[in-house]
Amino acid sequence: MAVVATKLRKGQAIKVKGDTGVILDLVHRTPGKGNALIMATIRSFASGKTKDIRFNPSEKVETLMVNRIKLEYSYQDGSSYFFMDPETYDTVELPGSLLEDIADMITENTVCEVVKLEGDPVAVELPPTVELKVTEAAEGLKGDTVNNPQKPATLETGKVVQVPLFVKTGEVITVDTRTGKYLGRA
Repeated sequence: MAVVATKLRKGQAIKVKGDTGVILDLVHRTPGKGNALIMATIRSFASGKTKDIRFNPSEKVETLMVNRIKLEYSYQDGSSYFFMDPETYDTVELPGSLLEDIADMITENTVCEVVKLEGDPVAVELPPTVELKVTEAAEGLKGDTVNNPQKPATLETGKVVQVPLFVKTGEVITVDTRTGKYLGRA
Protein backbone atom coordinates (compact mmCIF):
# COMPACT_ATOMS: atom_id res chain seq x y z
CA MET A 1 0.00 0.00 0.00
CA ALA A 2 1.45 3.37 -0.98
CA VAL A 3 1.00 6.46 1.18
CA VAL A 4 2.11 10.07 0.85
CA ALA A 5 5.40 10.71 2.68
CA THR A 6 3.71 13.14 5.11
CA LYS A 7 1.62 10.21 6.45
CA LEU A 8 4.67 8.11 7.44
CA ARG A 9 5.15 7.36 11.14
CA LYS A 10 7.91 5.93 13.35
CA GLY A 11 7.88 2.14 13.51
CA GLN A 12 6.33 1.65 10.07
CA ALA A 13 7.92 -0.81 7.67
CA ILE A 14 8.52 0.60 4.18
CA LYS A 15 10.07 -0.36 0.87
CA VAL A 16 12.35 2.24 -0.73
CA LYS A 17 14.60 1.75 -3.75
CA GLY A 18 14.25 -2.05 -3.54
CA ASP A 19 15.23 -2.19 0.15
CA THR A 20 12.87 -2.85 3.05
CA GLY A 21 13.29 -1.39 6.51
CA VAL A 22 11.68 0.15 9.54
CA ILE A 23 11.44 3.90 10.19
CA LEU A 24 13.39 4.82 13.33
CA ASP A 25 13.01 8.60 13.15
CA LEU A 26 11.19 11.20 11.05
CA VAL A 27 11.86 14.93 10.80
CA HIS A 28 9.79 17.37 8.74
CA ARG A 29 12.07 20.17 7.54
CA THR A 30 11.13 23.44 5.92
CA PRO A 31 14.30 25.29 4.97
CA GLY A 32 14.16 29.06 4.49
CA LYS A 33 14.62 28.61 0.77
CA GLY A 34 13.23 25.82 -1.33
CA ASN A 35 10.66 23.13 -0.75
CA ALA A 36 9.87 21.27 2.45
CA LEU A 37 11.32 17.79 2.85
CA ILE A 38 11.00 14.80 5.12
CA MET A 39 14.14 13.18 6.54
CA ALA A 40 13.69 9.57 7.60
CA THR A 41 16.19 7.39 9.42
CA ILE A 42 15.61 3.80 8.33
CA ARG A 43 17.10 0.52 9.55
CA SER A 44 17.36 -1.98 6.70
CA PHE A 45 15.95 -5.45 7.37
CA ALA A 46 18.53 -7.02 5.05
CA SER A 47 21.73 -5.44 6.38
CA GLY A 48 20.68 -4.08 9.80
CA LYS A 49 22.41 -0.79 8.95
CA THR A 50 20.74 2.59 9.34
CA LYS A 51 20.59 5.23 6.66
CA ASP A 52 18.98 8.62 6.15
CA ILE A 53 16.61 9.08 3.23
CA ARG A 54 14.98 12.30 2.01
CA PHE A 55 11.42 12.35 0.74
CA ASN A 56 9.48 15.03 -1.07
CA PRO A 57 6.28 15.59 1.00
CA SER A 58 4.07 14.60 -1.94
CA GLU A 59 6.15 11.50 -2.82
CA LYS A 60 4.37 8.13 -2.57
CA VAL A 61 6.10 5.54 -0.35
CA GLU A 62 5.20 1.85 -0.24
CA THR A 63 4.37 0.67 3.28
CA LEU A 64 4.54 -2.99 4.26
CA MET A 65 2.27 -4.96 6.53
CA VAL A 66 4.30 -6.50 9.34
CA ASN A 67 3.34 -8.67 12.26
CA ARG A 68 4.81 -7.79 15.67
CA ILE A 69 4.94 -10.37 18.45
CA LYS A 70 6.32 -10.08 21.96
CA LEU A 71 8.79 -12.76 22.97
CA GLU A 72 10.85 -13.24 26.12
CA TYR A 73 14.59 -13.87 25.71
CA SER A 74 15.72 -17.16 27.26
CA TYR A 75 19.27 -18.07 26.22
CA GLN A 76 21.92 -18.20 23.50
CA ASP A 77 23.36 -21.39 22.06
CA GLY A 78 26.12 -20.94 19.49
CA SER A 79 24.96 -18.40 16.94
CA SER A 80 21.25 -18.86 17.71
CA TYR A 81 19.14 -17.00 20.25
CA PHE A 82 16.16 -18.68 21.88
CA PHE A 83 13.01 -16.86 22.94
CA MET A 84 9.82 -18.01 24.66
CA ASP A 85 6.33 -16.96 23.62
CA PRO A 86 4.75 -15.89 26.96
CA GLU A 87 1.25 -16.86 25.75
CA THR A 88 1.92 -20.35 24.36
CA TYR A 89 5.24 -21.14 26.10
CA ASP A 90 6.65 -22.24 22.73
CA THR A 91 10.38 -21.82 22.13
CA VAL A 92 11.34 -19.73 19.10
CA GLU A 93 14.86 -19.88 17.64
CA LEU A 94 16.21 -16.75 15.93
CA PRO A 95 19.50 -16.41 14.03
CA GLY A 96 22.25 -14.32 15.62
CA SER A 97 22.33 -12.01 12.59
CA LEU A 98 19.03 -10.45 13.77
CA LEU A 99 20.54 -9.55 17.14
CA GLU A 100 24.10 -8.47 16.19
CA ASP A 101 23.72 -4.83 17.22
CA ILE A 102 21.62 -5.44 20.37
CA ALA A 103 23.16 -8.66 21.74
CA ASP A 104 25.23 -6.70 24.27
CA MET A 105 22.08 -5.18 25.84
CA ILE A 106 19.86 -8.25 26.13
CA THR A 107 19.59 -10.31 29.30
CA GLU A 108 17.50 -13.29 30.35
CA ASN A 109 13.74 -12.55 30.57
CA THR A 110 13.97 -9.33 28.52
CA VAL A 111 10.73 -8.92 26.58
CA CYS A 112 11.49 -8.04 22.96
CA GLU A 113 9.32 -7.28 19.97
CA VAL A 114 10.03 -9.49 16.96
CA VAL A 115 9.01 -7.99 13.61
CA LYS A 116 7.85 -10.52 11.02
CA LEU A 117 7.48 -9.71 7.33
CA GLU A 118 5.57 -12.33 5.34
CA GLY A 119 5.97 -14.79 8.24
CA ASP A 120 9.77 -14.48 8.47
CA PRO A 121 11.44 -12.62 11.38
CA VAL A 122 13.30 -9.57 10.02
CA ALA A 123 14.10 -7.55 13.15
CA VAL A 124 14.23 -7.74 16.94
CA GLU A 125 13.47 -4.58 18.89
CA LEU A 126 14.37 -4.08 22.53
CA PRO A 127 12.31 -1.96 24.91
CA PRO A 128 13.44 1.72 24.97
CA THR A 129 15.52 1.12 28.13
CA VAL A 130 17.08 -1.86 29.90
CA GLU A 131 18.49 -2.26 33.39
CA LEU A 132 21.95 -3.82 33.54
CA LYS A 133 24.33 -4.55 36.43
CA VAL A 134 27.79 -2.95 36.47
CA THR A 135 30.40 -5.70 36.81
CA GLU A 136 33.48 -3.51 36.63
CA ALA A 137 33.97 0.22 37.09
CA ALA A 138 37.18 2.11 37.81
CA GLU A 139 37.29 4.37 40.84
CA GLY A 140 36.65 8.04 40.10
CA LEU A 141 39.19 10.65 41.15
CA LYS A 142 37.99 12.56 44.19
CA GLY A 143 37.32 16.21 43.48
CA ASP A 144 37.32 15.70 39.69
CA THR A 145 33.88 17.18 39.01
CA VAL A 146 34.60 19.73 36.30
CA ASN A 147 32.81 19.30 32.96
CA ASN A 148 30.75 16.22 33.93
CA PRO A 149 33.61 13.67 33.93
CA GLN A 150 32.82 10.11 32.90
CA LYS A 151 34.51 6.75 33.27
CA PRO A 152 34.06 3.44 31.42
CA ALA A 153 31.97 0.74 33.10
CA THR A 154 31.62 -2.87 31.98
CA LEU A 155 28.11 -4.28 32.26
CA GLU A 156 26.94 -7.86 32.90
CA THR A 157 26.52 -8.42 29.14
CA GLY A 158 30.05 -7.27 28.33
CA LYS A 159 28.96 -3.89 26.97
CA VAL A 160 31.12 -0.93 27.99
CA VAL A 161 29.37 2.42 28.57
CA GLN A 162 30.51 5.79 29.87
CA VAL A 163 29.04 6.53 33.31
CA PRO A 164 29.42 9.33 35.89
CA LEU A 165 32.18 8.95 38.48
CA PHE A 166 29.77 8.05 41.32
CA VAL A 167 28.65 4.76 39.69
CA LYS A 168 30.25 1.76 41.41
CA THR A 169 30.68 -1.95 40.69
CA GLY A 170 27.56 -3.93 41.62
CA GLU A 171 25.08 -1.13 40.94
CA VAL A 172 22.24 -1.50 38.44
CA ILE A 173 21.97 1.25 35.82
CA THR A 174 19.48 2.12 33.09
CA VAL A 175 20.77 2.14 29.49
CA ASP A 176 19.02 3.65 26.46
CA THR A 177 18.78 0.82 23.90
CA ARG A 178 18.58 3.19 20.91
CA THR A 179 21.84 5.03 21.71
CA GLY A 180 23.57 2.58 24.06
CA LYS A 181 24.19 5.37 26.58
CA TYR A 182 23.81 5.62 30.35
CA LEU A 183 20.56 7.23 31.53
CA GLY A 184 20.74 6.85 35.31
CA ARG A 185 20.68 4.50 38.24
CA ALA A 186 17.89 1.93 38.30
